Amino acid sequence: MKVGISACSDGQLKEWEKQNEELETILYEQGIEATFAKHIYAKKDGYSGTDKERAEDLMRFYQDDSVNAIYDISGGDLANGVLTYLDWNVIAATNKTFWGYSDLTTIINAIFTKTGKTSVLYQIKNLVYADGKLQRKRFAEFVSKKNNELFDVKYTFLQGKQMEGVVVGGNIRCLLKLAGTEYWPDMNGKILLLEAYGGEISQIATLFTQLEQMGVYKQVAGIILGTFTAYEKSGATQSVFDLLKEHIPKTLPVAKTSEIGHGGDSKAIVIGGIIRL
Repeated sequence: MKVGISACSDGQLKEWEKQNEELETILYEQGIEATFAKHIYAKKDGYSGTDKERAEDLMRFYQDDSVNAIYDISGGDLANGVLTYLDWNVIAATNKTFWGYSDLTTIINAIFTKTGKTSVLYQIKNLVYADGKLQRKRFAEFVSKKNNELFDVKYTFLQGKQMEGVVVGGNIRCLLKLAGTEYWPDMNGKILLLEAYGGEISQIATLFTQLEQMGVYKQVAGIILGTFTAYEKSGATQSVFDLLKEHIPKTLPVAKTSEIGHGGDSKAIVIGGIIRL
């Protein structure tokens, strides 16, 4: 198996080069050959390359028949810049799965909107972070088809008792960069996943309000709340759900999981795939 390693968002810092070399070694030990895009490391003001250059890197992987999947290792703010330059017909015609998290929420949801294809919300560099041993075990068992623990997310219901539908969403701030664009997913009947790394109460409140004003909560069939890292560390007296329920119908099912988000121990979820809770 061969995978392409891209960085469609902010460029990687040069001091992360050893991390990426370690990732390459770990993948190789699991029978996966990794090939890195041309534009990985930050060169100027956080950019590894222009929006067009980073998009061309991604399209090369989609056009390369020897590449089976694409893992994006970046995050930050710049990923939506590549969307203008992607060839959606080429992407739709392949059976390759794109993996990424955080700012890659923009690309993942755009892929679903423009092609109907699924992607995986997951940071492959979790294999070399603090919980790397656990993540390597999960990933190896997924690759070997021993089990699906990497995607087996535990949850509890905060409102309602069940939900079913196609999952869209991811990082709430990054998802909302697609609002008003051709890349925004159709929310009707969907299960909306929301999580965040940054943002304390006022920042998250305003994003919840925006979704309400867009009519999203009247369209979706359920909401899954992942981790909200900064919020949950802020000492706010209201929980994320306390804040959310001011905006949503009382009949809308809401589930909470601590296993999807920016934590090094986070699991994976398929965006564009059907989920039943």
